[in-house]
Amino acid sequence: MPHASVSRPGFRACCAALLLLVLAACGSEGGAGGGGGGGAPAAVVTTTTVGIRPFNDRIRALGTVKAREAVEVTAKVSEIVERVHFDSGDVVAAGAPLVTLSGEQQRAALAAARATAEEADRMLQRQQELAARQLIARATLDSQRATRDSALAQVRQIEANLGDRVIRAPFAGVLGVRQVSPGALITPGTVVATLDDLSSVHVDFPVPEAHLANVALGQRITGTSTAWQGRGFEGTVSNVGSRVDPTSRAFSVRADFANPEHMLRPGMLLEIELERAERQALLVPEIAVVQVGRESFVYRVTPDSTVEQVPVTIGSRAVGMAEILSGIQPGDRIVVDGTGKLRHGSAIVEAADADSGGTEETTEG
Repeated sequence: MPHASVSRPGFRACCAALLLLVLAACGSEGGAGGGGGGGAPAAVVTTTTVGIRPFNDRIRALGTVKAREAVEVTAKVSEIVERVHFDSGDVVAAGAPLVTLSGEQQRAALAAARATAEEADRMLQRQQELAARQLIARATLDSQRATRDSALAQVRQIEANLGDRVIRAPFAGVLGVRQVSPGALITPGTVVATLDDLSSVHVDFPVPEAHLANVALGQRITGTSTAWQGRGFEGTVSNVGSRVDPTSRAFSVRADFANPEHMLRPGMLLEIELERAERQALLVPEIAVVQVGRESFVYRVTPDSTVEQVPVTIGSRAVGMAEILSGIQPGDRIVVDGTGKLRHGSAIVEAADADSGGTEETTEG
C-alpha cells in the first residue's frame, strides 16, 4: 500500500494550532483558580473595631524599705563597759538600759558635790535667820545663796555625767547585732548596736513626671518582695516630692506600710504598684501593635479590604491591652492577629469568612 505523504508546511500548522489550544486551556484554569486577579492572594487575618473603654492601669516602680525610725546607738564618753543588758535581736522599750559603763569616779564626785551642796544650804538657812534679825548684811546673804546654787548646779552636772554612763534606747524597736562586750573600752561614736522601729516602714520610689497628676496623698499602693513570694503588702502614699529631678525627669513618692509582723526589713527591695483611678481610654489588644525600633504602628483596614500602616503613640499597658494616645480613632477596624504577613496595601480576608468560604466550596464539590 502506498504511504500517505504529509507536507512539512502542513505539519507545522497543525502543531501551532495544537499549542494554542493547550495554552488557552491553561489560561482558563488559572483565571478560575485566582479569583479573577493575577496578584498575591489575600492574607487571612483577625480584626477588631477599636473603641473607648474603661481602663484601670497601674504605675510600677522599685523602692527600698526603710524603718520608721532607725539609729546606730553609740556612746557619748570614753569608758569601760561594765554591763550589757541586751542580746542581739531583742525588742526593747523606749528608755530601756542597754549598756552600763564604769562610773566609780563620777559616783565619788557626786557624793562630794552633794555634801558640799547640803553644807551650803545649811549655811544659807542660818544666814537667813540672822538676816531676819538684821545681824548680817543683805549682800552676805545673797553671796551665800549664790554659793548654794552653784553647789546644786555642780551636783546636777555630775548626775548628768553619770547618766551618760548608762546607754539607753532612744525609742522602742528591735536591736541588731550586739557589738560590745563587758570589759571593752568604748569611745564617743562607738556603735553599740543598731535600733530599728519596725512597727511601720516606708518606701521611697521614683515616678515619671508624666504621672504627676495621677499621684495623690492617701492613694493605695501594693508592694511585693522576692522574700515573700505571693504575698502583697498594702500601703498608702504619705508624701509626694515637691521637686522633679531634672536628670531623670522623675519625682519621689513615699509610701507607708504597717508592719506588725516585722516581715518587711530595712534594705529590702520592694516592687511597687500604684493603682490609678479608672478612666476612659482608647484601647487595642497589645498583639495588634507592631514595634519597629522606637516606632509603633498598627494595620488599619480600608473600605476596599486592604490595610494601611498607621503610626500610633502608645500610653500605658495593662492586662494585655495598650492605650492609644494618637494615630487612630474610635470605630477604626485594625488587624489583631496575622500582622506578621502584612505590608502596606496588602489585601486581607477575615479568618471567619475564609473558613466559611472554604467549607462551602468543599460541600459543593
